[in-house]
Amino acid sequence: MSNGDVFLGEVIGTAILILFGTGVVAAVLLNYSKAKDAGWVVIAFGWGFGVMAGAYTAAPLSGGHLNPAVTLGIAVDTGDWDQVPLYIAGQMVGAVLGAVLCWLVYYAQFRANADDEIAQPTLGIFSTTPAIRNPVANLITEIIATVGLVLPILAFGLTKGLGESGTAVLVVSFLVVGIGLSLGGPTGYAINPARDLGPRIAHALLPIPNKGTSDWGYAWIPVVGPLIGGALSGLIFKAAF
Repeated sequence: MSNGDVFLGEVIGTAILILFGTGVVAAVLLNYSKAKDAGWVVIAFGWGFGVMAGAYTAAPLSGGHLNPAVTLGIAVDTGDWDQVPLYIAGQMVGAVLGAVLCWLVYYAQFRANADDEIAQPTLGIFSTTPAIRNPVANLITEIIATVGLVLPILAFGLTKGLGESGTAVLVVSFLVVGIGLSLGGPTGYAINPARDLGPRIAHALLPIPNKGTSDWGYAWIPVVGPLIGGALSGLIFKAAF
């Protein structure tokens, strides 16, 4: 895959992922949304469908990593680091772009948020926030949840039928839904540094009324945790398989 294809594929695919993912959270949380209060199950499936749409779109160009933790896990396993910076750069650009697109889709709802007697915080639409703020516990959660993502992705590559049939991405999409339902409660399951950091940057920069803090004191956990989890997944896979 050429450098240009890798970068473009990851920008487009990650933008679609974040548009769907932040979009479903906005739909559930924002007042005056037709999906208001639809719940956690809807959010988990929305993120899963975002993975499916983004990865299938990016796959012909870049393989559809869409996640620095996945890119890191593959590099640790294969020893091929040449295009890692390109993958991560594309993922970050795409994540910011996807968050901006979500803001545009829900522009009227974000504006209406300013007129509410009690404004709804908006960071949770874009990035993760912990249910209980405990840095050690939050970091461990993100590491374990990311291993639960990246290690199966690496193992799926051993099943030739998944790749040949084109269903590998579909299986990964349902894996993300499962992680959200089973492991997402403590931290909101970032499991992807670009997914959290890119939209957090967009949240800080966009003119969102009454948006509240972007919580930069917590921002390192959904970046460092998934990177550790991705690297551990590569090491485990290389040693065990």
